[in-house]
Amino acid sequence: MPLMLLINPPVAKPGEAPAGIARLSGALRAHGIRHQLLDASLEGLLHLLKGPQAASDTWTRRAWKNRESHLLSLKNLATYRSPDKYRRAVLDLERVLATASSKTKTIVGLANYHDADLMPHKTSDLLLAAEKFRESPFYHYYEQRLATVMAAGGHDIVGVSLNYLSQALPAFSMIGFIKQRFPQVRIILGGGLVTSWMRGIGRTDLFSGLVEKMVAGPGEQELLKLHGMESCNSSSYQPDYSGLPMEQYLSPGTIVPYSGSSGCWWNKCSFCPEKAEGNPYVPVPAEMLISQLQGLVKQPRTSMVHLLDNAVSIVHMKALIADPPGAPWYGFARAGNELADEQFCRQLRRAGCVMLKLGLESGDQQVLDALGKGMDLGVASKTLRALRKAGIATFVYLIFGTPQEDRPSALKTMEFTAEHSDAIDFLNLAIFNMPVCGDEARQYGIRTFTEGDLSLYTDFRHPKAWDRKEVRRFLDAEFKAHPSIRPIINRDLPIFGSNHAAFFSLGCHENMKTHSV
Repeated sequence: MPLMLLINPPVAKPGEAPAGIARLSGALRAHGIRHQLLDASLEGLLHLLKGPQAASDTWTRRAWKNRESHLLSLKNLATYRSPDKYRRAVLDLERVLATASSKTKTIVGLANYHDADLMPHKTSDLLLAAEKFRESPFYHYYEQRLATVMAAGGHDIVGVSLNYLSQALPAFSMIGFIKQRFPQVRIILGGGLVTSWMRGIGRTDLFSGLVEKMVAGPGEQELLKLHGMESCNSSSYQPDYSGLPMEQYLSPGTIVPYSGSSGCWWNKCSFCPEKAEGNPYVPVPAEMLISQLQGLVKQPRTSMVHLLDNAVSIVHMKALIADPPGAPWYGFARAGNELADEQFCRQLRRAGCVMLKLGLESGDQQVLDALGKGMDLGVASKTLRALRKAGIATFVYLIFGTPQEDRPSALKTMEFTAEHSDAIDFLNLAIFNMPVCGDEARQYGIRTFTEGDLSLYTDFRHPKAWDRKEVRRFLDAEFKAHPSIRPIINRDLPIFGSNHAAFFSLGCHENMKTHSV
């Protein structure tokens, strides 16, 4: 039987294992299909971090000297009780990576990849990256590690899971390397970014001759078909992380990423990619979710469960309350009547919930209504207060510059944020990008955003002249400078953001028992 290799390509945050290939592994293992997993992102970053360095300044010399201790410190929960120590470790590692990749025309980071000449959302540049794979900063990693893995395994199918734009150019340089060194290998390309290319902008005819097949959406069925097998509902397969180096990720203990659903149960927001791409909402049955989570947290050193859902449903929350997974957990949620109930929030906390990410988007009710958020600001206010009293941290997401917003609306968002600053632990501030695939893009007028034919976003003429420049000026000069908001901004976590925020929440809320009933 052929041996399949599933790869997570550089660059993705190395704080936790890649959920996509772990989910595929669960399906393949359930059918007895031989396969192997390779987190080339984690391994490639560690390869650069531990390689030789020609430091030319004091900061780089110090960062390179301390890189091993920084890697260890990010795996120690004590570091997350000292924000300054944490930031120094992350930023020093970022500095080492940038310097290690400076001999090429790229800048590599813990979660970023920038090429001076090539764009990740341009077909011709991706193909050029595949052709010139020897110029990649990861070339020596491919040469030393990837080639060894493939030669030893005799793989005839390689699946590449491409989810983030930061992975696109390195993934294609890796594909170019594989095709040159192992020309008989068939390459299957899937993942979230590929799904957006195929369903969002309708590009299904890409990369022929280099990639044998592109897969949109969950890939379990496609991989099983390659082996002459049929799949049942993909949610029935428990993710399998046993083929990944769980002890090497840069977090204290092991984070278990888990998807309790695909798609979004609300699915009514304007500019929602799930709606635009036609991705259906498919939840894991509550009983199966609990069973799978309780099985997953039994692996050694499990410290956190990361629920990857667009929004954890109330059905799943009630199941978690009734039968907790056995480890702290966090994820996205929608502010609603249940979460506005302090008793319900306390039950969530006792069930292990340490942080919820809330996509509030705006503090102006008219903007929320126009966006189809289905959210009442009064309920959102009660939700923030209830979560705070229950000892559950909040990571609030705001978007500025939507077509429905103007400066007075943005001021209302600032006022709402300031009024609730004591109930907001972290903020994510974003400037709106118009999805190229939605009807709204034609409504508001498309302007060139980038020259890339694979770009998922476009510029537009703001109907209220509240353009990106004005929004950016407002955020920098007013919003971030507000005396009640500035302390939240100062808690911003470089690079890892919400992926590590839950560990700070564990430290910040060590008195949670005082909130229990």
